[in-house]
Amino acid sequence: MITVSRLAEFRAAEKALQEQMAQLEALKKDDGLKREIEFEQKLVGLMKSYDKSLRDIIAILDPKAVTRGAAPAPKQQRRPRVVKVYENPHTGELIETKGGNHRGLKAWKEQYGAGTVESWVR
Repeated sequence: MITVSRLAEFRAAEKALQEQMAQLEALKKDDGLKREIEFEQKLVGLMKSYDKSLRDIIAILDPKAVTRGAAPAPKQQRRPRVVKVYENPHTGELIETKGGNHRGLKAWKEQYGAGTVESWVR
């Protein structure tokens, strides 16, 4: 297990802090950032003076954005299942079902095989 001395850890943290301070000073001198900060301060002041929230501002500037974000996506509906009619040629018995969980249909598939029973669909 390798341990780093407390002094080396301190110096690394100090170096990282100096790099971040230099980056912060460079940002403070950036004219674009100054304009953005000024714009944000003025916008927040206007919002407070007119008692409006950020959502209200978005609704004013882009009314479609409110309806786009608020409305849930329409649910995809499954197409309705088709009723299948099976006729047992041995007994003449009919089974109507929309799915494969019918008790009688399961018994037929067990007795005659699934492929054979599927061929009995009218």
